[in-house]
Amino acid sequence: MLEALADEYVDMDGADPSVLFTLVYRKFSGAVLGYLRARGVDDPEAVTQDVFLAFYPKMDGLHGGIQGAKSLIFSIAHARMVDYYRRSERTPAFSPYESELDGRRTASAEDLALSAVDGGGATALLDGLSPDYQEVLALRIVADLSIEQVAEIMGRTPGAVKQLQRRALCALRDRVSEGSQAHHE
Repeated sequence: MLEALADEYVDMDGADPSVLFTLVYRKFSGAVLGYLRARGVDDPEAVTQDVFLAFYPKMDGLHGGIQGAKSLIFSIAHARMVDYYRRSERTPAFSPYESELDGRRTASAEDLALSAVDGGGATALLDGLSPDYQEVLALRIVADLSIEQVAEIMGRTPGAVKQLQRRALCALRDRVSEGSQAHHE
């Protein structure tokens, strides 16, 4: 019955295209989805929607009744499937980053501060810094609080906390560098 209605509709001039679209969508969306799944498309639901979105503006020139619509829809589906595979061939394969395999190592000020935590070394490192620097480093690195949390505790803006932390880390890095140079001399 659906096919007879669609064939009758295609032969009528000036009728509402949304009626034909609804009929065709109900009849072929499941088959298009199954085709795209069988062909291995990653997101067949999205591609099915793309197929019908591409079909809608082409309905004005549609000939051949329901079979013409079916042919056009599966031509669009095939083209979308080919586009998917071409795009996936051009997309580089991503591999996860494995830090233990990366030989590039430079200790950050945070790492240096945390490595000195054993035996009160962190306290000794922080002692020579200004009270604001000590507080921001203790809250951000030792307590592992977010910038927003530290800003609320210190009564500052998040931007001010970021800047204070950067300055504190630079001062800490300079202190550690001076200490290690004095150790080597």
